[in-house]
Amino acid sequence: MTGEKGWGMADWAAQSGSGIRFEWGQTGARRLAVEAACLVVVDVLSFTTAVSVAVQAGSKVLPFWLPAATAGAAERAGAEMAAAIYARQSGARLAVAHSTITPDAPWSLSPAQLRKAPFTDRLVLPSPDCSTITAVARPGVPVIAACLRNITAVGSWITSHGYGTPERPVAVIAAGEQWPDGSLRPALEDLLGAGVLISDLHAQGAGPLSAEAAAARACGECTADIPHAITVSVSGRELETTGFAEDVAIATEEDTCTAVPVLDGDGAFARAR
Repeated sequence: MTGEKGWGMADWAAQSGSGIRFEWGQTGARRLAVEAACLVVVDVLSFTTAVSVAVQAGSKVLPFWLPAATAGAAERAGAEMAAAIYARQSGARLAVAHSTITPDAPWSLSPAQLRKAPFTDRLVLPSPDCSTITAVARPGVPVIAACLRNITAVGSWITSHGYGTPERPVAVIAAGEQWPDGSLRPALEDLLGAGVLISDLHAQGAGPLSAEAAAARACGECTADIPHAITVSVSGRELETTGFAEDVAIATEEDTCTAVPVLDGDGAFARAR
């Protein structure tokens, strides 16, 4: 029984009383956003890793919704056209599918490709899930893009700004992937990334942890070789077999990035000052 208050109003759905909370995907983000004072999205393969690479280089990244691979051709074409219009209106370059990269459009969601592409100060980065997750936060609530590359920097920023208490809770959202039917596939790499971040926050005194956050932390702490686990995971193997092994290698560069990408008033992830 869901209760008469409904999902959006139920304290248990928001993991109330804890300073660090954890959920999955767009629906989970909406549940925790009801109370969250800070929202962190984790999509190790590859959105938040790509954001970390671009922001570290000095770019601003504007997320934009793109339908999943299961969408029809017409819906996808319409969304791609809308992304192109948004990029022009925003004075930004547009990241395209890797298969459509050209000398004039060398940016994509691939972190490896972003490293090779020319610098651009503003980049529209389409994503089926993360763009929706970043949009659920209440006005004034900081939204942060975290990955294995910037765990320590993100954790320090969060605690130094007073987040991670029951009064100012942090919601850590593992983006996950999608099954062919469009349903959420909980992805190991996002669970581990979220778990390592939660562990770092807790070590700095943030908390208490919700039961969900504690379980994610345990997963991160008990995995002896996180880069190897991600490399041999479903997502890691998929990228390797489709020619994106370098993206997995970049995504598993633990703590090599000091940039903390925070969504600014312009709707772009920019390096926190």
